[in-house]
Amino acid sequence: QAQLVESGGGAVQAGGSLRLSCAASGRTFSNYTMGWFRQKPGKEREFVATITVRTSTQYSSSVKGRFTISRDNAKNTIYLQMNSLIAEDTAVYYCAVATSYSGFGLYTREPFYDYWGQGTQVTVSS
Repeated sequence: QAQLVESGGGAVQAGGSLRLSCAASGRTFSNYTMGWFRQKPGKEREFVATITVRTSTQYSSSVKGRFTISRDNAKNTIYLQMNSLIAEDTAVYYCAVATSYSGFGLYTREPFYDYWGQGTQVTVSS
């Protein structure tokens, strides 16, 4: 059974940094586009970043320049380096993988993704 497990969340002060990890198990995801989404309290889940098999990336406008998505295929893991955090970044962060679509595409919408992690909480205090 394929599984994604996020880690690295926690509480941090505004201006600080966190690095989230998403480890995949059960199957190899190196041939697929993967992404990060987040859900703020009382809001719908939203796109954060995505990365293709060739490490092309795309970010939401709210995090571009502050967050960096990367992948280590040897470890079957993706990362989200989050710098200059602000209170508005407080959310549960989810990683996901799109196994039914080309690994060369950048996907910003949830329906493209078919495997999801359980989420990790990030809390930024101002």
